[in-house]
Amino acid sequence: MSGFNEVALALRQQELLDEVRLRVVASSTVEGREFGQSRWALFWRRLSSRRALLSLTAEQLADIGLSREQALREAWRPFWTL
Repeated sequence: MSGFNEVALALRQQELLDEVRLRVVASSTVEGREFGQSRWALFWRRLSSRRALLSLTAEQLADIGLSREQALREAWRPFWTL
């Protein structure tokens, strides 16, 4: 016997369900949404910040820890991945 009774199993099941719900909420929360930004506002902010990478110098990119290739790859990602 495992030592679990029906009450303990029911409580454990509820704990697991609560954990799953928290993970779903956390994963579906889009960055910035908690501050009331719309999905479109977030999309445009990400798009403009990615495009701004194109204008940075090599020294500026090094300051933020990116190479020119990484910046180009990020800046030109397809819109559906924003």
